[in-house]
Amino acid sequence: MKQLEKTIKYDALDDIDFSEEERLLVAAAKEATQGSYSPYSHFSVGAAVLLDNGVVVKGANQENGAYPSGLCAERTALFAAGANYPGNKVLAIAIAAYTEGDFLKDPITPCGSCAQVMAETESRAGQPMKIILYGSRCSYRLSGVSSILPFAFSLK
Repeated sequence: MKQLEKTIKYDALDDIDFSEEERLLVAAAKEATQGSYSPYSHFSVGAAVLLDNGVVVKGANQENGAYPSGLCAERTALFAAGANYPGNKVLAIAIAAYTEGDFLKDPITPCGSCAQVMAETESRAGQPMKIILYGSRCSYRLSGVSSILPFAFSLK
């Protein structure tokens, strides 16, 4: 038996560490939380996807009383981007969460289902996407979904 190990590299960022493009994408993700329908959890998540044509597509979590019929912000944004801009690649995604009157101090990561959709989005594009996980105290920048889901399902 061999024991193997995977490690991830990511950047821990302060607001001053964001590029202008990243700052705009994070602002769009934060704004997207306003479109959240979360009467059950009171936990609003927003995602903003940057496409290779410069368009930013936003999404927010949508809950439903018939759980699990709702959908996370990341999938809402990625599916909207795919449906409306089918030939464009996703370059980056920013994710922010808001609850109890403020944005979370520490970033949240996508759930496994969202990470799997992100992995397939990368596979279809033939390149990794930049992932920015926003927190008001600290944010993370990752260089692809393999940092979140190292053993994603793949058709290849």
